[in-house]
Amino acid sequence: MKVYGEYYKRFKKTYHVQLQLESIVLKGKSIPSVASLVECMFMAEVKNMLLTAGHDLDKLQLPLTLDVTKGTESYTVMRGEEQTVKAGDMMISDQAGIISNIIYGPDQRTQISESTRNVVFTVYAPAGIEESLIMRHLLDMRDDVLVIAPQAEMELLHVYGD
Repeated sequence: MKVYGEYYKRFKKTYHVQLQLESIVLKGKSIPSVASLVECMFMAEVKNMLLTAGHDLDKLQLPLTLDVTKGTESYTVMRGEEQTVKAGDMMISDQAGIISNIIYGPDQRTQISESTRNVVFTVYAPAGIEESLIMRHLLDMRDDVLVIAPQAEMELLHVYGD
């Protein structure tokens, strides 16, 4: 959490996974019920404290690109509002535009729903997060998905570094 806290501080923000954990532990709130795949991601996120974004693979226009924002890009966030990103943040884009960034989260266009059958999970890990933690986190999500969908198959599991 320290690495994320320092990253978010540069943008005058608080690490939202920490806030989610606090709401569950201290305020007794439950894991939000959106779609089973989102719940799998959320449980792993809170368990491992690693920031994760999930997208409906069938809505993506591949390939995906990881980049740093200039501060001029914008996209429609999950709540349906147009958001201009802050300069120096990490983002992932497909051929149609930004699908997520650290500070503002995933987009609306590729969001996971109950009808999602193919999913892409991405983990944002600023410098200082060990690759083994990321791999464990991805495997935790895989294991959780297999509980709700035993027939599911994982096609790719890869950690990209700088």
